[in-house]
Parts: sequence; structure tokens; C-alpha cells
Amino acid sequence: MQDLGSKARPRERIVDTARDLFRRHGIKGVGVDAIAEAAGTNKMTLYRHFGSKDELIAACLREQAQQAETRWAELEAAFPDPRARLHGWVRIAAGLACGENRGCDLANAAIELPDEDHPARRVIEEFKRTQRDRLAALCRAAGATDADTLADSLSLLLEGARVSRQSVGPDGPCGRFVRAADMLIATLLDT
Repeated sequence: MQDLGSKARPRERIVDTARDLFRRHGIKGVGVDAIAEAAGTNKMTLYRHFGSKDELIAACLREQAQQAETRWAELEAAFPDPRARLHGWVRIAAGLACGENRGCDLANAAIELPDEDHPARRVIEEFKRTQRDRLAALCRAAGATDADTLADSLSLLLEGARVSRQSVGPDGPCGRFVRAADMLIATLLDT
């Protein structure tokens, strides 16, 4: 768990603590009592900031989504050329897929929260849609003959690599994510 020093505001401590506990134990495996205690606060403070555990879950996922926005900005700064940026995206995605054994927090939450009316579901759906649309725009800019199919295929490869990492480890199919993605890109980019 990250250092939640006393200088962090209660809301930040609660979100940081909840994200860590949800990642390690699953959303349903952690109650508000445990979150409040680990964050060095109490349930009243937690509920004052979030209203419910469901709202806290949505806030945690929004923060995770914001980190993806930061990665996109870094990617764009590092690779001004769209083709290089697309290959950069593949390498970053591979690091995320194969470097951690818990997978995507938002995909994991989608599995744990099947109720379509849960406030976190909207966060998850918007995030996944936005990521796919950004990837399709990048594929178009890079010259893909069918940018939508390439973006969908790369998205599916990434999701599959993350699940594969969880089920069979880093030497399974996720270990070949970069090669598979590069082959797919080569097939669907104008040369």
C-alpha cells in the first residue's frame, strides 16, 4: 500500500486506500470499515465524502481513468508521428498487460459489478469506449485501412493479454502481445 502520510487530505487517503484494497482483495472483498480504518479515518468521514461505497468505487475508477489520460498525453509528447505513437501504445499496453498480475481495475470491476445501474458501470463503460475511440483515431492518423477493426482488434488483444497474464502468467500468450499487435498493425496499415 502506498504511504498515506498525515499530510494527505481525508478524501485522498480514502480513495488511495480503497483503490489499493480493491486491487488486492476485490471490490466485494473489502468493506467500508476496513477502508476507513486503513485510511486512518472513520466511516462517518468516508460517507461524508462519498455517500456510499458505490460512490467511492466510482470515484476510485474515475481516478484510474484519469491516469490513462496522463499516459495518452505522455505518449503523444514522446511520439509526434502517429505510426510511432501506435507502436509506442503497443509497448505501453504490453507493460501494463504483462507487468502486473491483477489486470485492468476497470475490467475487474465490471465483472464484480454486474448491475447495469451501479454508478461505477457508467464510469467503466465511458472509459472503455473513450479508450477504444482514442485508439481508433490513432489508427486512422497512422494510416490504417480499417481503423475501427484495427482498434477493436488491438483492444481485444490487450484485454485477452491481461486475462492471460492472470491465468497463466507472463510467459503465456500475454508474452507474445507485442508480436501479435505488431503483425496486426502491419497487416492493416497502408504502406
